[in-house]
Amino acid sequence: MTTLGIETSCDETAIGIIEDDRVLANIVSSQIAHTKFGGVVPEIAARNHIRVIVPLMRSALEVAGVELDAIGLISVTRGPGLIGALLVGVSFAKSLAISLGRPFIGVNHLEGHIYGLHLGDEPPKHPYLVLLVSGGHTDFVLVREPFAYQTLGRTLDDACGEAFDKVAKLMGLPYPGGPYIEQRAAQGRIGRLQFPIPRPDGLSFSYAGLKTAVLYYTRDHPDYTIEDVAANFQEAALEHLVQVAERALEATGVKCLGLAGGVSVNRRLREKFTALAARTGVRLHVSPPEFCTDNAAMIARAGAARFARFGPSDLSIDVVAREKLDELQRSN
Repeated sequence: MTTLGIETSCDETAIGIIEDDRVLANIVSSQIAHTKFGGVVPEIAARNHIRVIVPLMRSALEVAGVELDAIGLISVTRGPGLIGALLVGVSFAKSLAISLGRPFIGVNHLEGHIYGLHLGDEPPKHPYLVLLVSGGHTDFVLVREPFAYQTLGRTLDDACGEAFDKVAKLMGLPYPGGPYIEQRAAQGRIGRLQFPIPRPDGLSFSYAGLKTAVLYYTRDHPDYTIEDVAANFQEAALEHLVQVAERALEATGVKCLGLAGGVSVNRRLREKFTALAARTGVRLHVSPPEFCTDNAAMIARAGAARFARFGPSDLSIDVVAREKLDELQRSN
């Protein structure tokens, strides 16, 4: 079956087309309009989704080499995310489904990221752990079996990607800050500065203290070097993820670990988790970068899997600003 996926949860408009497990097209339009504001402006995001979603779909169909009539299922992100942005995608998906007479399915964005791992050469086998790390989420999830999720830990304050963005902003780097921090960190000297590695109890995460430590350092040392601050902030932020991951692996005994979400494209993070996997003997799964950041191929893949198990969603379903994986019902 050929599935068309639609993703508009935040500031990327994305259309993906898959046939079974094969990706035919994965087109993403990123909104640079938010850069000057230092963060996403919800109203601007929604208006930009409206402006580009139709031409983006046409481009995806052309890349995939399929006609719109060949689409067998419409899959769309229904949440969590920005309400206005989500409404654009869901309304468009419902309209397509009605006009084509095709089934429609709403997908949780986080479940989409997990299914991004199934777009690689070798998908993870159940049970497996997933570290979901992005601008809005830092969660450790145990996937016991398909559609059965248990969140073992999540951030107590800032998400990891959010901390990267805020540290970048306080040093005058553009939004989104993650790629700029990574770029500057590659030129910095690890160990030149000492920022505290967060150590909350259990499998929780916390980035507020680390972010504040960087704020105080840059305030008290106006002659600081961006590269050194970036390198040592990044090292502490990522080491925090590694330490919690090691505790999660030990607590569960699971031997399969996946990295998902936009921050998982960070090369230093991949290096550190590759070393963790070698040290602990676990199997590490990381998607290609284009399936880590927000995209619609992962939404198509998650939707196709849900449809195969539970059938279509009702056209009356609404968008949701917040929806935890643990709360997902086993049906649509």
